[in-house]
Amino acid sequence: MRGPQRSAKQPSGLRGNRDYTLYWSASMLSGLGSQLSVIAYPLLVLSIGGRAAQAGLVVSCSLITRTVLRLPAGQIADRVSRRRLMFVMDLIRFAGLASIPVADAGGWLGVPQLLGVAVVEGAGTALFGPAASILVRDIVPKELLTRAFSRNQAKAATFAIVGPALGGLFFAVNRVLPFTLDAASYALSAALVLGIRTRPAERTPTAAEDRRLTAGLRWLRGRPGLMRLLIYGSVMNLVAAGMEVVVIVGLRVDGAHSSVIGLVIACAGVGGIIGAVLAERILRWFRPVMLYLSVGTIWTAGLVVFAVLPIPAVIGPVLALLVLLTPPLSIRMSQITAGEAPRELLGRITTAETTISSGLGSLGPLLVGLLLERAGVSAAWAALAGLSLLATVAASGPMLRAQSILDPGQAEPGPADRGVADPSLADGGLADSDLADPASKPAADPVPKL
Repeated sequence: MRGPQRSAKQPSGLRGNRDYTLYWSASMLSGLGSQLSVIAYPLLVLSIGGRAAQAGLVVSCSLITRTVLRLPAGQIADRVSRRRLMFVMDLIRFAGLASIPVADAGGWLGVPQLLGVAVVEGAGTALFGPAASILVRDIVPKELLTRAFSRNQAKAATFAIVGPALGGLFFAVNRVLPFTLDAASYALSAALVLGIRTRPAERTPTAAEDRRLTAGLRWLRGRPGLMRLLIYGSVMNLVAAGMEVVVIVGLRVDGAHSSVIGLVIACAGVGGIIGAVLAERILRWFRPVMLYLSVGTIWTAGLVVFAVLPIPAVIGPVLALLVLLTPPLSIRMSQITAGEAPRELLGRITTAETTISSGLGSLGPLLVGLLLERAGVSAAWAALAGLSLLATVAASGPMLRAQSILDPGQAEPGPADRGVADPSLADGGLADSDLADPASKPAADPVPKL
């Protein structure tokens, strides 16, 4: 298989790489626009007379759509032009988001339309994500991949601080302004992606290559230790998704201004930045399983604090503390996968991991919205704390027994046809995943996933 078709003169670094500059600029605009609307979806539902459960349902619709489409998206990204797929998905998401200010101006904006937009954006994001994650390998030399992924993580963490804060302020100015700017970010992203010139060479599948939709799941099934981490992460991601809705809806019901809510959500980004800076030290201190269990323990304690004192001055700083361990945890999971993942299955393995770890999380906003309506804010926080505690206790035994095969320096037993890892990841860099490469903009994920 030939490598990507680049110009004769190779750029000496990321700054001199025109295609990477376009790629990075597109994801920068898209990511910032997305974070502007993170808190705007549930706030908009409440502002047009919707209930807390409907606010949660809108967020869940986007997440469920992405979960359902992740496996097909991985297979599509493995087979078609990633650049073209990203361009089309940007246009589709632009059309969906742009319909919100149009409907508001016409006086017919309602919850059903917001549900439809959430589905459209979720589908576009599901297909955009794996394509963006793999495209960076086509346009960046392998010796610069770690630097490129690191820049993406820093960018995402920064936007997680700036975006929600600005989104809250913009919502106060005009309730559809965050969506207008988000739609514009998709349009600009599409234009930049269209300018990327690199065309990876066509590859001919080998006779032994698994081309099935479920190839990623089959690969993971042979690695029970990794599966345990993913299943535990799925429960904790349900807690994380529910946490977001309780923060936004709970503070709004208590009379908090949208700008204050934005600042509270931005605290998660602060925790992400600190965690990214300290990631190398944290990874030296914790083995993989202990890192996961530490997250569960800290989250349980923090959620209890939220149940007792659900006020902005407490929620913001504690939220930053809860998120602090998630960047190194994301890197650790990427390292575990990177040692074995075959190149031809990257898209499907990436989406299979994300489907397992995030599937339950898609139900979190809806379930918590219903709980808020029936039992109130403190009860919702207490329920999330109880779920976090139960998951951590239940997972501790099996995960501790498996920890010896989950160290990135040791290969976990798997099928003989696992393939050869991409050497660009051999230096401890990041694997192609939604966690490692956040170029795929999430619909509403201010709390980083496990």
